[in-house]
Amino acid sequence: MGSEQIQKIIYALEVGAVSRWLKFLPLAVAVIGLAVLYDLSAYRSFNSVEAMDAAQVARNLSEGKGLTTDFIRPFSVYLVQKHNHELHPGELQLTNAVDFAQLNGAHPDLANAPVYPTVLAGMMKFWTPNWKAETRKPFWSEGGRFMRYQAEWRIAIFNQTLLLVVVALTYLIARKLYDPSAAWLAALLTLGADLLWRFSVSGLSTMLLLIIFLGLVWCLLKIEELGRAEQPKIGNLFLLALIAGLLVGAGMLTRYAFGWAIVPVVIFLSLFGGARRPGLAVAAFLAFALFVTPWIIRNLAVSGTLFGTAGYAVVEGTFAFPGSRLMQSVNPDLTSAYWVRPYMRKFLENIRNILQGDLLRIGGNWVAMLFFAGLLLGLRNLSARRLRYFTMMCMGVFAVVQALGRTQLSAISPEINSENLLVLLTPLVAIFGVGFFLTLLNQMKTPSPQIRIGVIVLMVVISCQPLIANLLPPKMSPVSYPPYYPPEIQKISAWMHPNELIMSDIPWAVAWYGDHQCVWTTINSQYEFFQFNDYVKQVRALYLTLNTLDGRLFTECLQGGVDSWGNFCLKTVAANQIPPQFPLRTAPYGLLSGLFLTDRQRWETQ
Repeated sequence: MGSEQIQKIIYALEVGAVSRWLKFLPLAVAVIGLAVLYDLSAYRSFNSVEAMDAAQVARNLSEGKGLTTDFIRPFSVYLVQKHNHELHPGELQLTNAVDFAQLNGAHPDLANAPVYPTVLAGMMKFWTPNWKAETRKPFWSEGGRFMRYQAEWRIAIFNQTLLLVVVALTYLIARKLYDPSAAWLAALLTLGADLLWRFSVSGLSTMLLLIIFLGLVWCLLKIEELGRAEQPKIGNLFLLALIAGLLVGAGMLTRYAFGWAIVPVVIFLSLFGGARRPGLAVAAFLAFALFVTPWIIRNLAVSGTLFGTAGYAVVEGTFAFPGSRLMQSVNPDLTSAYWVRPYMRKFLENIRNILQGDLLRIGGNWVAMLFFAGLLLGLRNLSARRLRYFTMMCMGVFAVVQALGRTQLSAISPEINSENLLVLLTPLVAIFGVGFFLTLLNQMKTPSPQIRIGVIVLMVVISCQPLIANLLPPKMSPVSYPPYYPPEIQKISAWMHPNELIMSDIPWAVAWYGDHQCVWTTINSQYEFFQFNDYVKQVRALYLTLNTLDGRLFTECLQGGVDSWGNFCLKTVAANQIPPQFPLRTAPYGLLSGLFLTDRQRWETQ
């Protein structure tokens, strides 16, 4: 290597392009260190139904089984059966020998939008984890007890990478609206949002959806900027409008409820798209509609519905179908779905909780307060002012959709669930909250730069306090037990033959950890159970966890009815009296923490 080449390298390191990148090296190390510290201190395995559901669908897809599911909802069976009967009206289903329910093979997934499982399937294909729950290997276990599931850990790492992309997009959007200091501060508050970190390790699609949403925001900002030009490039405007529509479509196919974002997008383009704003709004809507149409056609082909079981989210949680009753129904009566009163009552009950709780926690309590206080402040930057209008429109639409779409999933995991749409506004709330904070800070006329920096640091520490508290001792156990203990679930799944059906109160976990077909417990242990067992597919095992065994004695066991699962557990466990006609009567002793009944003894032959 000659002296001239050495001089070029030295120049690049000191003042050239390499030097600019080297400035970011300490920041990258700090961010990676934060992620490692969080994973070692506050990581927790999957605790939401949707995370396990999407993950097991992704595994099926990666193994060449298509978008099929091992988590069987009785209501999904009802939809598939009803549709197949309509396609074959001359055939009668007198026994479960005719597989109208499509349970003897692969059951089509009717609950998940396809984008996130497809992305996870690609990751699993090229970075295949060990599917066995380890109880001996270090890190994955401690003292012979399971601690972490490798597949979930890898999904968490993947989503944390997406979180860093979210932070980078937040910086770019804030830099477009404000100065670099405001952009760095907004990115820092987004990085320090404890809620986003919890979502990143939850296994949900929130991080991917956030990237799509911020990409949409960037497109709208570019359209608004080009639309104000004296001679805007019409081709570029329409291209960006098409991309915006496609992004809303991609978001809808990541999470169905996000499709309602097309409403504020169309309104924004109609108001701020420039001279061609009506055409831009139409172009965005058409791109959105064309993008989602093939998946809707697929759903119609397999179930006769537009969005499968997810399309009935508005019905769930009404007084006609409280809790998860609809999803556990073998033959539900949907006549009440045509009345307005159940939905109005559900909306009013849930919107109150959103206005008093979820709305104030967007981006953290302190950042949310800065954002809402900043609404009283006029903005000189026209782009920022218009983006704030879009943020408020999204906030209103998301709040209504979240209130009407709330199901039992939000009760199982109150804050970290796929029904939380308002969390998507966290970066925008941070951006505008920072804008208001810096305006106030500039009016304070601090006596020295050091005091100014101290005020900023204090604000960041207060805003990021929940994340800081989670990183401090005592360390949280990473196992989501009760009720999920993967080694036990894999043990009972190994006792079953591949084509045998299990029924459980945590079928999503059996499908994910056990890689076995499992149906959700029916509404009751008598009529609905036998209707499913006799006319759909025979249930070979019943697995009930502390979700059911820890039920309230009076309200769930005694008042729940003689055929409730709570009363079934009370008689079986406490009185050792299995109902005489119940077909599953064999149980292992001292092997499990839950109740496991099967048709024959299986554990000694394994």
